[in-house]
Amino acid sequence: MGIQGRDRQIDNIEFNVVDIARSKAFYGSVFDWTFIDYGPTYSEFSDGRMTGGFTTGEPVRTGGPLIILYAQDLESTALRLKAAGATISREVFSFPGGRRFHFIDPDGYELAVWSDAP
Repeated sequence: MGIQGRDRQIDNIEFNVVDIARSKAFYGSVFDWTFIDYGPTYSEFSDGRMTGGFTTGEPVRTGGPLIILYAQDLESTALRLKAAGATISREVFSFPGGRRFHFIDPDGYELAVWSDAP
């Protein structure tokens, strides 16, 4: 089950990057971020308050990083999003540590929702 009190809050920001080592060097030297590597295509960063990630698993997106929200129940959150006018752009998929899906909000922004609940 997710951490109490973070349901439906921004939980993570993910940057699709070309070179993880370059991104780590850049943000580490400028902002003193720390990193934990999870294989060759993903590195988690921490700014001391919030975590995020650098990934080479998907193409670099223009328009900024992917904002990821947390929800204890992915399926009910997807239904709520659809009812509010969102489009699911990527159905639920599994990754090490959980599951997530992506959606497009009414203004065209893509966000994701993840859960560590099975």
